[in-house]
Amino acid sequence: MAVYTEVSDEDLDRFVAEYDIGDVLSCKGIAEGVENTNYLLQTESGHYILTLYERRVSPEDLPYFLNLMEHLAAQNIPCPTPLHGRDGESLRSLCDRPAAIISFLEGMWPRRIHPYHCAALGEALADFHIAGASFGMSRRNNLSVQSWRPLLDSCIDRADQVESGLGDTLSRELDHLERNWPNDLPTGVCHADLFPDNVFFRGETLSGMIDFYFACNDFIAYDVGICLNAWCFERDRSFNVTKAKLMLAAYRKRRPFSAEEMRALPLLARGSAMRFLLTRLYDWLNHPEGAFVKPKDPLEYLRILSFHQQVTKPQDYGLE
Repeated sequence: MAVYTEVSDEDLDRFVAEYDIGDVLSCKGIAEGVENTNYLLQTESGHYILTLYERRVSPEDLPYFLNLMEHLAAQNIPCPTPLHGRDGESLRSLCDRPAAIISFLEGMWPRRIHPYHCAALGEALADFHIAGASFGMSRRNNLSVQSWRPLLDSCIDRADQVESGLGDTLSRELDHLERNWPNDLPTGVCHADLFPDNVFFRGETLSGMIDFYFACNDFIAYDVGICLNAWCFERDRSFNVTKAKLMLAAYRKRRPFSAEEMRALPLLARGSAMRFLLTRLYDWLNHPEGAFVKPKDPLEYLRILSFHQQVTKPQDYGLE
């Protein structure tokens, strides 16, 4: 989340007046994140999130994201839901941007990951995948393996500015992933960005999942691989097998892994590391001077990728 578009008081009042939530009491920009403009909005009826969708989000994808949140909430998945205006519509326009008001979730994202966070995340991720099976819409993952070659090509001439030999390392790795990427695993709705800052807790209880703007249809086990990378590596990028065991055991109690998914998990986790390394590398190399959102270090995911390159069997992740 971040603030790219400033909203005047007059525009905000006109926008909120299209809903039955009372007058605006306060509106404060939320500085975290990188994709959209977000405000914490307080009206006479409560707290909400006002989101303006910026240019990196395709307007054609917004019905998928918003309808998915409504579907998941109806399946008792703890996630925000879009509010409908008096005309019944949830997607509107504000300051020449698509915009929506979303319900507010209580809780804090964990700055330090404990094993109980990983266990709760495993359960919630499995419930998310089960609930998504009955969602009627579909969206291709625009950041899956078929998109990595163009992304690398756009960065490779400057990759060695970040680390010597990085371009050659990524080129060889992508050759391997393209040759071996599976094509027949179970598919379904994936969050595809379930990092700790997108998961809220109250104490040890998971209270919500947010930021569905990378959600898509892809291999379900790929979503698990993303979470392994995001939750089970320590700050020095060493792999914590205890956290992985808890996450995967909790997940499999809700949704069993097929034998094919289990065999593919090391490669999918490796591919997930490549995806986030490449997008971070692109943002790092194309960061506008003076921009107030700091890009994330791509080399964090190079270290994670190096770990996966040494994995020989799914048991190395705690699977039994």
